Amino acid sequence: MSDAAFATLPRPPYWSVAFSSRRSAGDDAAYGEAAARMVALARQQPGFLGVESARGADGFGITISYWDSEAAIAAWRAHTEHAAVRATGRRDWYSHFELRIARVERAYGGP
Repeated sequence: MSDAAFATLPRPPYWSVAFSSRRSAGDDAAYGEAAARMVALARQQPGFLGVESARGADGFGITISYWDSEAAIAAWRAHTEHAAVRATGRRDWYSHFELRIARVERAYGGP
């Protein structure tokens, strides 16, 4: 089994943005394209460290992006294209969402 779904991150501290959502019945193709575009765009942003994402068959999903600072998170939030896609998501793609921002102080993993 591949570990490619796990972000390769530096040693803490760093910041995480956890976006939990439930998909509504919307345009899956447009959603998939927008999600892929946002990951590609985030990868170009200063301070971006990585991303991990999963979505279940019931429509519940979690995406966690990792950043080197709160300033980098704020800049990503202010990005024009990201703001437009967030508005579309609220209107068309999500029946509910939660966003949580945290500083990661410790991290470890295993086989």
